[in-house]
Amino acid sequence: MASKILLTCSCLILSLCFGGARAQGLSWSYYDVSCPSFEPIVRAQLKKVFKNDIGQAAGLLRLHFHDCFVRGCDGSVLLDGSASGPGEQSAPPNLSLRAEAFKIINDLRRRVHNKCGRVVSCADILAIAARDAVFLSGGPDYSIPLGRRDSLNFATVNEILENLLPPTSYTSALLVSMDRKGFTATDLVALSGGHTIGIAHCPSFARRLYPRDPTMDKTFAKNLNATCPTTNSTNTTVLDLRSPNTFDNKYYVDLMNHQGLLFSDQDLYTDKRTRDIVTAFAVNQTLFFDKFVKSMIKMSLLGVLTGSQGEVRANCSARNANAVLVSSVGEAEEKRSGF
Repeated sequence: MASKILLTCSCLILSLCFGGARAQGLSWSYYDVSCPSFEPIVRAQLKKVFKNDIGQAAGLLRLHFHDCFVRGCDGSVLLDGSASGPGEQSAPPNLSLRAEAFKIINDLRRRVHNKCGRVVSCADILAIAARDAVFLSGGPDYSIPLGRRDSLNFATVNEILENLLPPTSYTSALLVSMDRKGFTATDLVALSGGHTIGIAHCPSFARRLYPRDPTMDKTFAKNLNATCPTTNSTNTTVLDLRSPNTFDNKYYVDLMNHQGLLFSDQDLYTDKRTRDIVTAFAVNQTLFFDKFVKSMIKMSLLGVLTGSQGEVRANCSARNANAVLVSSVGEAEEKRSGF
């Protein structure tokens, strides 16, 4: 496993404005006083989870992505629907999110709250779980600023569709979408490296098989034909052909060999604006890890709620009955922690 990447707080990064909300209010030592055992509890439990099923690492990482790229890293994707409308989980891009990932986050919330009280937000738990999913599957270890609050509502289907582009998207569309959030081409390619672990369902790439996409390796396509005999097959296959359960740079090697599963992935190597970045990451895993960490931290600051905004949920899948009371408790903890 990669050695821990030590990161210091960058005033420049924390002053950036993403999605209309500034990242002020976060701290690298936010829970040092109020819940010092928060991160050790999460890591210890996830070690047990992944020992039993390493596939859950990809599920948690993807859940964090789908949370952050819509309204920001506010835990809104964790909310169940209510009388006010359907939750984000029912939107088309989120239908394939692993049900077990939601259960894991709520279980982690229970363990952390049993130890520290209702201090740590579900948004922070998800962010740390995603970080540990990367590290415990072979990727880099790193610190992220904490202090996010949980949202009081969820995004509409239209918002989700606008921000979570389908796997059939061209790099051009992805670059435009990412640029709106303050991300560069390097960020796009680095974050796409999250596909070095996990699986995809046949409908997400079957159109590349019938007829065969000319950018796809023939032998690779033939093998996929056996997995997905029809365009509506419900089967799944791994995203990274070479090391599907290890977080490494082999995903980029796949792309260079025209063995990227999703069109949106393979097009990163086809497009001249991102091709050299793919190549650089394929030949230098250390470089990929460094850029991935920076992009992940940048993503974790998207649209965060802090201070008196939002709440700290008692149940990650439901809003609190009394948000004002929880806000008061949270603010007291922030003052107690010296922030």
